[in-house]
Amino acid sequence: MTFKIYTKTGDQGQTSLIGGRRVSKAHIRIESYGTVDELNSYIGLIKDQLNLKEPKAILYHIQDRLFTIGAVLASDSETSKMKIPDLLESDLELLEKQMDLMDETLPTLKNFILPGGNLTSSHCHVARCICRRAERLVVHLAQEAEVPEIIIRYLNRLSDYLFILSRYIVNEAGAEEIPWRPRN
Repeated sequence: MTFKIYTKTGDQGQTSLIGGRRVSKAHIRIESYGTVDELNSYIGLIKDQLNLKEPKAILYHIQDRLFTIGAVLASDSETSKMKIPDLLESDLELLEKQMDLMDETLPTLKNFILPGGNLTSSHCHVARCICRRAERLVVHLAQEAEVPEIIIRYLNRLSDYLFILSRYIVNEAGAEEIPWRPRN
């Protein structure tokens, strides 16, 4: 027996949450976990471009956590019987520890910087923006439904991590950060 990826059950603009409840594909819950999925895909792109062993391993870990977040957001807590993995404080601590380690090697940030420096760093900035959008959507969802607060905290911390990672990648490549110089 083969498994087909298409089910045709979403052809009318509805999809099922984990637990079976049907909702519009335009529902804030779908926007939330869809944006987390977009972020996960973009982090995969960064990981595939990266030649730095430690950050690459951390990005793999982040992708796994984003799958967990997506599963939590896709679950209808009232009807789902599925055991969803947990996001833990140690997941946030890992991001903080990695940021601290990378930051130790970086020049002091004295200006705002423009996204860029090299291709992989630029991709980190795009991922950071996607992460901020995911965070905003999850905050919106949390105003309407129960969302574990740790998810919002993780997304907030992850956007900071992606910013530091972009700087770290530029520094490791010997490239230059581009300071923002506002017109007078």
